[in-house]
Amino acid sequence: MNLPAALLRFAPLYMAVALGGCASFEGLHTSGHSTDPASLKAGQTLQGVTLSPAAWPREDWWVALGDPQLDGLVREALRDNPDMQVASARAHQAVAAAAAANAERMPQVNADAGVTRSRISRYQDPLGQGDAYGTLRSAELTFSYTFDLWGGQRAAWEAALGQARAAEVDRQAARLTLAADVARAYSNLAEAYVVDDLAQDDLQRTGQMLKLGQQRLASGIDSQYQLQQTQALQATSQAQAVNAQQQLRSARIALAVLLGKGPDRAGEIARPKVLQPAAVQLPSALPADLLGRRPDLIAAKWRVEAASKDIAAAKTRFYPNLNLSAAAGTQSLLGDALFGSASKFWNVGPAVSLPIFDGGRLRAGLDARDADYDLAVAQYNKALNQALGDVSDAINQLDGLNQRIAAQAHAAEVSQRSFDTASQRYASGIGSYVDVLTVEQQLLQAQQQLATLNAQRIDTSIQLMQALGGGFQAERLAAASAPDNL
Repeated sequence: MNLPAALLRFAPLYMAVALGGCASFEGLHTSGHSTDPASLKAGQTLQGVTLSPAAWPREDWWVALGDPQLDGLVREALRDNPDMQVASARAHQAVAAAAAANAERMPQVNADAGVTRSRISRYQDPLGQGDAYGTLRSAELTFSYTFDLWGGQRAAWEAALGQARAAEVDRQAARLTLAADVARAYSNLAEAYVVDDLAQDDLQRTGQMLKLGQQRLASGIDSQYQLQQTQALQATSQAQAVNAQQQLRSARIALAVLLGKGPDRAGEIARPKVLQPAAVQLPSALPADLLGRRPDLIAAKWRVEAASKDIAAAKTRFYPNLNLSAAAGTQSLLGDALFGSASKFWNVGPAVSLPIFDGGRLRAGLDARDADYDLAVAQYNKALNQALGDVSDAINQLDGLNQRIAAQAHAAEVSQRSFDTASQRYASGIGSYVDVLTVEQQLLQAQQQLATLNAQRIDTSIQLMQALGGGFQAERLAAASAPDNL
């Protein structure tokens, strides 16, 4: 009986027996389920908000804040900030990992050639005298290939590709975060200038009050106690002015750090203009379209897809594997015989491997991939929920801030008129010192509160632009992240 024919005849039986003895992944499964955006309700929270299809931010959304200097600073930070360099390096690492995973799917061909000069010992050549010399010349070509019978190698490559796409989107997310941080730091700098102006105005007012108090003391109208009260008030104003200057310097340095430059860069930044907050309106397709506008959501979605491919790759390790290796070449002790027929050799070695008992390693590995998938799904669900919450919170804050600013502006205006009246009466000798002191403190607090509210409105409008994705669009990455480009 022909042996190869017999092996071929019983091959199905051998395969069935082998598969029956394989390690099994029965009972292992994932439990994570991605949240449907339509299931997240925000209609009541956003009731009354103006909706517009054109409300998505532009890619250069910070231009709408109305200061050309800010545009230059954001672009400078995107070019020079180390965080962007880190994000780019990580994206590069992920692309290299995807390329390596793709290379694992390809056959390998290697060529080797060498010349070895050796002296043969007596033990290696018992019939000789132990002083023989030889030169071995060799040339060899090897080939190896692992067949992707179950698609595991492709799944591993697709998983790495998904991670590379997620890393590229992470780079876009870092870009958005950095632009928002620069804009917010610029807004903080603008507020610091306003607070410094208020501190200087207050210092001037208390100086005038002190001068008037000295005149009234000399005229016998006021007492020494009242003058001391004014002196204490001016000292407090001086301390606040020093603190305002310190806060201004800190705000400038914080902005310079974001630019990726030294603190001396702060000295080159001019005073910001009055920034304009974003309009309170939302795109008309929330929350569904938010999935294609928020880079953190897109990256999270890619990681879920990559985790599912890792599971597919892990399952194929439970199945038989087929490898093929081959080699051909020549070896000769004589140079002129290197390419002779007697010196040539070749071999072909197909091999089948099948896991039967591994102590649970494969099951533990697959279980870990299942856990990775559940974690990726949970992180995606968290990001989706947080994204809609960020938008809703920013909109509600802006609405409340607009109302508070209107009321506070009226309060500051009334306080200014009250202070002017009290000061005139006090200077005429008919007003009360206590009235002037009280109204002056009310005016300062009203002005400071108004400055804070205006800064909060700018800051919240920046956060809204960030929450809406900052002009990012997923389809722009489609070509860049295609398999041929990674």
